Amino acid sequence: MAVKAPIEYRTIGSIRGPLVVVQDVSGVGWDEVAEVRLEGGELRHGTVLDVHSDLAVVEILEGTSGMRLDSARVAFSGAPMTVPIGEAWLGRTCNGRGEPIDGGPPIFGGQQRPVAGAPINPAMRAAPTEAILTGVSALDGLTTLVRGQKLPIFSVGGLPHLELAAQVAAQAHVGDEPFAIVFAALGLPHADVHAVRSVLERRAEQGDLALFVNTADDPIVERIVTPRVALTVAEHLAFDLGRHVLVVLADLTNYCEAVRQVSAVRGEVPSRRGYPGYLYSDIASLLERAGRIKGVAGSLTQLPVLTMPAGDITHPVPDVTGYITEGQVVLSPELYARGISPPFDPLASLSRLMRHGAGPGLTRDDHLEISAQLYGIAARARQAADLAEVVGEDALTPSDRDYLRAWAAFETDFVSQPLDSSRSLDDTLDRAWAVASLLPRAELSMISPATLDAHYRPAESDGAEDPAG
Repeated sequence: MAVKAPIEYRTIGSIRGPLVVVQDVSGVGWDEVAEVRLEGGELRHGTVLDVHSDLAVVEILEGTSGMRLDSARVAFSGAPMTVPIGEAWLGRTCNGRGEPIDGGPPIFGGQQRPVAGAPINPAMRAAPTEAILTGVSALDGLTTLVRGQKLPIFSVGGLPHLELAAQVAAQAHVGDEPFAIVFAALGLPHADVHAVRSVLERRAEQGDLALFVNTADDPIVERIVTPRVALTVAEHLAFDLGRHVLVVLADLTNYCEAVRQVSAVRGEVPSRRGYPGYLYSDIASLLERAGRIKGVAGSLTQLPVLTMPAGDITHPVPDVTGYITEGQVVLSPELYARGISPPFDPLASLSRLMRHGAGPGLTRDDHLEISAQLYGIAARARQAADLAEVVGEDALTPSDRDYLRAWAAFETDFVSQPLDSSRSLDDTLDRAWAVASLLPRAELSMISPATLDAHYRPAESDGAEDPAG
């Protein structure tokens, strides 16, 4: 039976930004894919945003530049946007729509899957368990990333958040189990994209990386599609093929800016700072695609990166993201100015699911105890540093000076780490113990006596026997 060709409409009524309004249509539904053919034969793609009576609002992925009302033709496919699924994506670099830009052949798959995705049935969700080790001490030691978790990196312009995300993507592993990285670059400058591709080159050669690139000069509408294409590929690898998949979305703020601009073009009533009122649900439609499913071996973990305008953590983008995710990693401009990189701020960072993926039987028996103690040291040292600014360091008690010394070692020997280095978990925890051992044993109240007996080694420079030993 012959397939009926789609009807082409020449009834474009208006063009506004990336949107076109097609008149006198029938049988068109939301999220349908549209093809727009220009006068010279150029083909562009779009999706239906809204349908009212005989009008259809179409969002053009490549933009509407050069499009004319009297010559462009629009055809609707009758189906939502889909991408092929399969392992053929691994080792490839594609644009934001999933078209290869690495010089290789087009990607084909036996099945097509809608990029909009579908929410995981809450009754079928399994609790995230076990860790993804990144080789970065600040993450592995203090904010352990758990398989199935959503853990964003909050940063500001000028900090090495992209370098950190690329380092994690290059080094992350789950032992001998099947693993894959899906990296979605959202609105990044070409120089940043080149840097990311250089860091991830070896991972791509190993065949366990899929890279989707939307640069700053690419159409903003494509930026809205890119994370959905990436997550559709990741879901198949995780939930159909049983891989543990880490998805990096950078920069989520650029994605939200694209949503805001399209919303403004559509004439929608703005909410906080010009963002649409549905920003929360829109971000949730991406981030809630992470998780684990009962009876399925794989997992989908997300590490979104977002920059906070002017460092404002109450800005709508970090604000709504914080409600959806299970913790955050916060980077500090003050630490970076002192030469600490990554500039990890321990007192602003946490992983709410760390106890599900670290500790006895999961990482190392002493992991949770030494992590809690380092947080205690950071809090006490911060108080001592604030007091020193008022009265001077010479007026501090010996105990306060001990905490400041431990804090300095924490920053330089534990947190600070070259971007091209990967530390084992044993190395990370041993460094944590070296920091804690700068304090008298009696100060380490968050660690059990048995664990202290096994790992505490007082600094030799103290010159005196530990009174609590």
